[in-house]
Amino acid sequence: MAFYSPDPAMGQTLADLVRALELEGRPGLAQQLSITWLRFESSLIGQAVDWDPGTFWAQPWVGASWGGEIQRYPASVVKAFYMAAVEAWLQADLIEDSAELRLALAEMVRDSSNDATGFVVDLLSGTTSGPALPERAMADWAAQRQLVNGWLSQWAWPELEGANVCQKTWGDGPFGRERVFYGSELENRNRLSTDLTARLLQAVMASALISPPACARMRTLLERSLEGEARSADPENQVDGFLGEGLPVGSRLWSKAGWMSQARHDAAYVEAPGHLPFLLVVFSEGPSCAKDPGLLPEIAARLAQASRP
Repeated sequence: MAFYSPDPAMGQTLADLVRALELEGRPGLAQQLSITWLRFESSLIGQAVDWDPGTFWAQPWVGASWGGEIQRYPASVVKAFYMAAVEAWLQADLIEDSAELRLALAEMVRDSSNDATGFVVDLLSGTTSGPALPERAMADWAAQRQLVNGWLSQWAWPELEGANVCQKTWGDGPFGRERVFYGSELENRNRLSTDLTARLLQAVMASALISPPACARMRTLLERSLEGEARSADPENQVDGFLGEGLPVGSRLWSKAGWMSQARHDAAYVEAPGHLPFLLVVFSEGPSCAKDPGLLPEIAARLAQASRP
């Protein structure tokens, strides 16, 4: 059962949108795309502070998805999950807070640094990259790298079925023990669905995960400027070519994008003047999607229009 109540009208809007995008010159997009879209009657920020988790998730959230349950390679969107894991580890005193850790988190989320992500994954798992290991040592190393997956499983969310959060992110790809850990057919790659990603982002925005102070810190990392000057100063701003580019003037955006040669993804929570707050996660796979900077902004613009009260 989804963590939101499916809204037939929203579902029809998504189906019409995907069909229109295909007819406009993107054949086969329906199979390459996953979308999860939720709308809220009021701001989601901090909404769960005074509720226990059961009460919060029992609220009648409304939304719709297109292939929202499909597990896809998430590219850098996985960094939002590592960000949450760091806050959980800190709360449990499993790692120590430090200026270096906070810098790594900022560079991992705001700038999508793969180097910072590697540091964070090593810290969370107690592992390091390096040459291939003997079989027994490799098994022990691999078990350590499953610690984040083990933590996620404690949430008992149905959306976690089939998900995998254990790999670093790369520029040129893994080598040594990291390549072995991927599996000969890359079967151990990271995997996320847009439904699961939407639920994580909703929990962070509403302060329904770990603790309200932890969620506030994560929201600070996720917030992005839509001002033209700030975007021009940062060519990799995770707004242009992604959902943020298609938002109405005056919007506020919290997001984490992912982009590589085979994918263009984004996960965003939006508050826009004259619109209901909404949460939108889009995963698009394949070289044609990766090279299409207009796809995600177009989706955001049309669904923002459909989020008017």
